[in-house]
Amino acid sequence: MKNASPSKIVLASSGIVLAILLALEGAWYLFPQLHFQAYQLIIIPLITFVTIFLVFYFSVEKFIYRKIKLIYKNIHALKSTKEIADEKMKMSSDVIAEVNDEVITWAKERNSEIDLLIKQADYRKEFLGNVSHELKTPIMSIQGYLETLSDGGIDDPTINGIYIDKALKNVERMIMIIDDLVNISMLESGELELNYKKFDVNELVKEVFESLEMQAAASKTKLAIKDGCDYTFNVFADEKLIREVLVNLITNSIKYGREGGFVHAGFYNMGENILIEIADNGYGIPKEYHNRVFERFFRMERSRSRDMGGTGLGLAIVKHVIEAHNQNVNVRSTIGEGSTFGFTLKRNK
Repeated sequence: MKNASPSKIVLASSGIVLAILLALEGAWYLFPQLHFQAYQLIIIPLITFVTIFLVFYFSVEKFIYRKIKLIYKNIHALKSTKEIADEKMKMSSDVIAEVNDEVITWAKERNSEIDLLIKQADYRKEFLGNVSHELKTPIMSIQGYLETLSDGGIDDPTINGIYIDKALKNVERMIMIIDDLVNISMLESGELELNYKKFDVNELVKEVFESLEMQAAASKTKLAIKDGCDYTFNVFADEKLIREVLVNLITNSIKYGREGGFVHAGFYNMGENILIEIADNGYGIPKEYHNRVFERFFRMERSRSRDMGGTGLGLAIVKHVIEAHNQNVNVRSTIGEGSTFGFTLKRNK
């Protein structure tokens, strides 16, 4: 019987034995010389049926289903389900089918966990490799400058000041990387508490534009609010962290944009949220990299990015800050036309 419960299996087995006994009784009835009484023809099969049923019932429970239940308990123990361990076997239920379903579910969950662990292990290896590489570059530079100074360069007025300044810049770079990693770690773990307040995000963008005027002027980049967007857009968020998001996005647009290009900020009322977009007319990002630009240390051109002073963590911080606000960030980009980074913040009505 397909998907039969223990009780049904025992009942069916007992019924088969009873049928055999009744067949024998029929034979005995046809042969009176066997001297069976009428009540015996009723009592004997009944007693036999009950006895066989009880023997089969407890045998199946003890020797088969208790062992299956042990597996069942172990599976649930691995799931930290204490209640199942104290349950009594229900012989009326389809235990085999239940155990089969549990095993299949358990196996799928383990496979999913293993896949996740493999991905996390790969991510950790890549992350540690990136951290080592990023820190090794300034450390090697500092070592080279100090060795030169130690070998007599300290007495050479034409290089001693220059090498000390270069060593200090590399120390500053290391500090920037470490600070960014600490901030990301705090955002991921939830240790960094958000200081929510009402503010005008349009006004905040203008302040960031003003603070980056000299950097934009060096590449002749024009910073402006997009036409039709220069209004008050009040949001409810952590102003200090959102300022950091805007600095990262606008700085990237200036660094990797065209000389003589532009960086525009746009604001859009989305009902419950305000959409903020930072757009440029730079060289664009290949489509295959769109899902990776927010990864830590990801760079399309590592050497060029490092020369420009980036840590490779700016967009990772952007992503974590926006997600800490329970909002979304995305990128649209076309090669040769430019890129647009957009994120949402809760609108303060």
